[in-house]
Amino acid sequence: MKSSVWHPNTQMSEWEHFPEIINAKGVWLIDSQGKKLLDGVGSMWCNVWGHSKHELVNSITKQAKKLQHSPMFNLTNQPSEKLAKKLTSLSPGMNHVFFSDNGSTAMEISIKIALQYWSNLGVKKTKIATLENGYHGDTFGSMSIGYVPEFFINFKSKLFPTIKFPVPNKYRLPKNYTFSDYQNFCLEKIEEKLSNNNSIAAFVMESGAQMAGGVIIYPKNFQRKINKICKDNDVLFILDEIATGFGRLGSMIEYENQRCKPDIVSFGKMLTGGYLTFAATLTTDKIYNAFLDNFHQMKHLFHGHTYTGNPIAASLALTNLQLYKKHNLIQKLQAKSQIFQKRMDEFYELELVGDVRCKGMVMGIELVSNRERRTPLKSSKSINKLVFEEGRKHNVYFRTLGNIIMLVPPLAISSNELNFLLDGTLKTIKGIASKLK
Repeated sequence: MKSSVWHPNTQMSEWEHFPEIINAKGVWLIDSQGKKLLDGVGSMWCNVWGHSKHELVNSITKQAKKLQHSPMFNLTNQPSEKLAKKLTSLSPGMNHVFFSDNGSTAMEISIKIALQYWSNLGVKKTKIATLENGYHGDTFGSMSIGYVPEFFINFKSKLFPTIKFPVPNKYRLPKNYTFSDYQNFCLEKIEEKLSNNNSIAAFVMESGAQMAGGVIIYPKNFQRKINKICKDNDVLFILDEIATGFGRLGSMIEYENQRCKPDIVSFGKMLTGGYLTFAATLTTDKIYNAFLDNFHQMKHLFHGHTYTGNPIAASLALTNLQLYKKHNLIQKLQAKSQIFQKRMDEFYELELVGDVRCKGMVMGIELVSNRERRTPLKSSKSINKLVFEEGRKHNVYFRTLGNIIMLVPPLAISSNELNFLLDGTLKTIKGIASKLK
């Protein structure tokens, strides 16, 4: 249908209309023409159980009848209190929770907590260190710490400066480096800077992998070694698990799988199963205690917004987390994710595929026009539009990141449906190749 809505990250001149989704069931989206599309991106990486999961719908309805919203300013509500206890019990080392309403905001809160922590202690640490190619959201603070040039070049002059370090990408290594050598180079750069700069307040990185950066999966122990460098140099370690936590990479809490001990960590996306927007930033006692003092010392956290701790979203998140345990989801998806691994070679047989990366329930397929030179695929229209249109022919909904097709299905997708998604992806790439000839 013709839309008055300005769609996100979309060149609107490419589109005469957008298919209208009117219903959804399980992993399938149903448009106004009755066409079924397998949700290949989990409604932008947040869907856990598929659509119309009755337990989640009932949770929303039940809480909405009781208490729709009440502020957290001088008040509290039972769903938020219960959820905070649940999250801290799941997250090793974490003791306190600050709720927000989306991932970008959760990362803004992480930065503000880190900077005010040092200020409260009377220590002048004001700089933030990050990894190149990372992504942490679209607000100005989160753009600053997760600067992706393709997304944010128009805002660069308004972003605050950060200290950025290279990240190992096996497919795109600098000349004359082995993968192992480049890992060591990256870590040496971080250690050298952190040990010789007393002004760095925190190091921020996505936990386990860079998602919006193109599914760049960290080498074993890379994240853990950065954690140790931070501890050795009194730099706060902040992790972003908004897109990588709660099972996406195969573990409930990814930093636990990485054997890390962060000071601050943020969760979002799959926290509510993908049904309502909600996020949480967790801290240790050490961080939280630095904000306690006489009111007139003004050490309390200076952050707050309308929907902090919304009871409907909190109640929904509790139900969602109960379902993880009830259905033994993490163990099941670890087994199911092997389907990605087993079928990787099929993609390498296609001439447009340069690299395939996967972990847990996410796969990134990098499309190239020249395999030898590893030249990113380009066309007269956006790759996103090209892949979307071809994918729709094969009953799959795609949303690409530049020349990378990302498969991020609902975690509870069945094995048959996952194979359908992979079959549809192979057909889509073949279809695109025939059009570009």
